Amino acid sequence: MSASAMSLSTNLAYDRLTRMLGSAWFLLLALAVSFKLATPAGEPWPSLVSNFFVAVFYLMLALLILIRGPAKAQAEGLLPRIAAFVGTYWPWTITFFEKTEGTLPNLLSTAFVLTGMIMILVTVRHLGRSFSLVPQARSVVQTGPYRWIKHPLYLSEEIVFVGVVLQHLSWMTVALLFLHICIQVWRIHYEEDVLRRTLPEYSSYEASRWRLIPYVW
Repeated sequence: MSASAMSLSTNLAYDRLTRMLGSAWFLLLALAVSFKLATPAGEPWPSLVSNFFVAVFYLMLALLILIRGPAKAQAEGLLPRIAAFVGTYWPWTITFFEKTEGTLPNLLSTAFVLTGMIMILVTVRHLGRSFSLVPQARSVVQTGPYRWIKHPLYLSEEIVFVGVVLQHLSWMTVALLFLHICIQVWRIHYEEDVLRRTLPEYSSYEASRWRLIPYVW
């Protein structure tokens, strides 16, 4: 077997492994939240509604990880993988933190999670199987929200994460939120670098789009 064939085989095996582990992680989180729904123990309805949408969000992520298409290229080195792993999996451990009991935080949580989920669904409809976790290049999508910003999926995820933080509101989860934003910015730079190197059309695309928030960044 040639070196290139061995490398391809290794990459495919790595991709399958990360898909299975990633999906399993979000399925575990969905089950954890679903267990709270099954044993409400007098929780107010805003909390239950918020939990429901968070569980659906985790299931959606598990599915997206499974169906993503093969990458044309990906960022090299360990740091991009660390950024992707930490940014994708670690923050959602706040699901296991103590739950916020107030009505207002849970209502706001529901609003943020639902808004973020709708944005993710719209984004994924245009992104298709180009969805990825590690910075990778598949194609340059220029339809839907990608007409205005380069990274609508990151923005949508952050909106959902704000909603989850509101479910478990504390100084620690707020600190995790700000840390997560920093990690996402780190991931964006890695992703843009691999897209520039792999897809020539990306340079003209990025020149006319904002990254996350129009007229801000």
